[in-house]
Amino acid sequence: MKNFTHILVLLLLVTGCKPKSTHPDRLLNPPKGYMNETFMKISYFLGMLDLIETEPSIPDEIQEIKNIEYKNIDSLSLQLDIYKRKNLSEPAPVMMFIHGGAWRTGKRSDYLPYLIDYAKKGFITVTVSYRLVKQAVFPAAVQDVNCAVKWIKTHGAAYGIDTEKIVLIGGSAGGHLAMMIGYGGDEALFNQACTFEGDSKVSAVINLYGPTDLATPYAISTYQVKDFLNTTFQDDPETYRQASPKTFISADDPPTLIFHGTIDSLVPVSQSDSLSSWLGKAGIPHDYHRLKGWPHTMDLSVKVNEYCQFYIDAFLKKHL
Repeated sequence: MKNFTHILVLLLLVTGCKPKSTHPDRLLNPPKGYMNETFMKISYFLGMLDLIETEPSIPDEIQEIKNIEYKNIDSLSLQLDIYKRKNLSEPAPVMMFIHGGAWRTGKRSDYLPYLIDYAKKGFITVTVSYRLVKQAVFPAAVQDVNCAVKWIKTHGAAYGIDTEKIVLIGGSAGGHLAMMIGYGGDEALFNQACTFEGDSKVSAVINLYGPTDLATPYAISTYQVKDFLNTTFQDDPETYRQASPKTFISADDPPTLIFHGTIDSLVPVSQSDSLSSWLGKAGIPHDYHRLKGWPHTMDLSVKVNEYCQFYIDAFLKKHL
């Protein structure tokens, strides 16, 4: 009991420390983080960490259009869902959400809280399914998400979408896929098995703690990356290069917003540190929010989610 009391006191001291902002012109300071994931779990256990509602009900003012097939491959129907305000009278920008899950799990409804929040704000929000590892390996998922972008460009106007204003947003594996299309969507490898023509250009990319370089020593050692690529780095380093958003960064890429926590034990924060550096060298407008003391999927926290949405709003206002 004495040890637990000491841990509790230390936890209160840690959470009482205010991290320094890496951007002095911010209007909203980052929420207080934790020394490590253990302290965060203790905080949650003690009721000191509030999480967002992951399965909110659909408000009356929001129209939900579900299970639209955008692609059928190998007898598998890949679908997307659309959310929009019922009173929209003019074409609106679209935010396409790409779920995470290490390319092996997850579902498109995982982003329902964001989908509803941004539909309320006047965006049309879309969430897509893609082939997971058990169904097909790289580059299948990238090809699927790319095809969903082309579906929006082809059919979006019928749903009130301004097809000239497409934002890709995803967390973890979803962030990786958003960057793959944002930076490399026009690559021939990613434009197969899709019936829609046209380019894959988008207006902006929002990456929440997604991996950017799958060829780092840590990345090549993980089973998630090995399963996704269906090979080892030793046997096929070129596939690891082709599956890394880093490979396709160029000066004409879309503005990018990055969020990453410093105690992320699944995707090291160094991935986003490097991404910010590479984007800067390429001259690509970008904002990087490096949140001290927050782990993977940190935006499940109410305070972190509010922080992310605050800066997503500012970023989109600037770049759309």
